[in-house]
Amino acid sequence: MIDHHAALIYTMVLVSAADREMTDSELLTIGDVVKHLPVFQNYDQSKLLETSRDCAELLNNDDGLDRVLNVILAGLPEKLRETAYALACDVAAADGAVSQEELRLLELIRHTLQVGRLPAAAIERGARARFSTL
Repeated sequence: MIDHHAALIYTMVLVSAADREMTDSELLTIGDVVKHLPVFQNYDQSKLLETSRDCAELLNNDDGLDRVLNVILAGLPEKLRETAYALACDVAAADGAVSQEELRLLELIRHTLQVGRLPAAAIERGARARFSTL
C-alpha cells in the first residue's frame, strides 16, 4: 500500500499519461502542485521521480489501469478524494486541451473515488477557470 502523497502523485501521473503524451505543461503542473500545496508539506520532493516511475511501472501491467486505480483508492483517506480529483482535473487542463482519453479517465477516477456529480462539476469548472487563456 502507498501513502496519501504517493496516491495523489499516482493520480496526477495517471491523468498525464492517459493520452500517451506527458506534456511539459502537465509535468510542470505536477511539480508545482507537489512543491506548493499544503497536502505535500511533509513530502520529500526528491522522491517525486521515483514515485512517478513506480506508477508508470504498475501501469505497464496487463491490468495496469485497474491496479493503479485500486492502489490510489487504498492509499487515499476519504478526506483527500476530492483533492485527488481536483489535482487530476488540473493536470488534464494544464496543456489547454482535454483529450477524450483524459475525459474518460477523469470519469473513471471520479467513480473510483466516489466523488459526487455536483462536487465534480464544481471541481472541473474551477480547473477550467484556472487554466483558461485568451
